[in-house]
Amino acid sequence: MPEPETTGLRVMPPRLPSWLSRAVAPLPLAPLQPALALMLARIGRAHPDLYDRLGEHAEKRFGIDPTDLPFAFVLEPRPGRPQARAVRALPEGLDASIRGPLAGLIGMAEGTLDGDALFFSRVLWVEGDVAASLALRNAIDDARIDFGKLLLGGFGPLGARLADVVRERMRALPVTGGSSWN
Repeated sequence: MPEPETTGLRVMPPRLPSWLSRAVAPLPLAPLQPALALMLARIGRAHPDLYDRLGEHAEKRFGIDPTDLPFAFVLEPRPGRPQARAVRALPEGLDASIRGPLAGLIGMAEGTLDGDALFFSRVLWVEGDVAASLALRNAIDDARIDFGKLLLGGFGPLGARLADVVRERMRALPVTGGSSWN
C-alpha cells in the first residue's frame, strides 16, 4: 500500500468536538432508526451488489462504534433485507466490531482515508472476526459510497452543496493522533 504522503489521503481523521457529543447524548435514538433504514435502502438501490460481495460474511452482525459519538450502530447486511439500528452501546454476541472516530469511519468507507493506515496507527480498532470486517470494508470500498450524497441527495442541488459544506467542516476539525480507548 502506498504511503499516505504520496496518495494525498489523510491518515489522522478529525474528531468531533466533545461538546457536540455531550449535546446529542440525551437525545433519543428512535428518530435515527427511520434515517438508517432510508440510508440502507438508498445504498441498496445505488449499489445493488454491495451486500452480495460479502459472500459468506453477509449474514454476520457488525458493530460500528464512532468513538466521538454517544451511540453506536449494529449492522446486519443480509442481502435483500439489510438492517441497521442505533444503540447506546454495542451488544454482546456481535461477529465483529469496528471502533474509531466518525470521520475516520466515514472517510474509510468513502475512500478518502486509508483504512490500513488508520488500523495500523491505532485510530481504528477491529475486534472479533477480522475476515468478516475485511470483507465488509472491501465491499464498501469497492462501492465508493458517498454518504453525503446518500443522506442529503434528496434535497437536490441544495443537498449536494450542504454535503460539501459538512465535508469541508469535517476537514477543518482538529486532527488528533492515537486512540481515545484501549
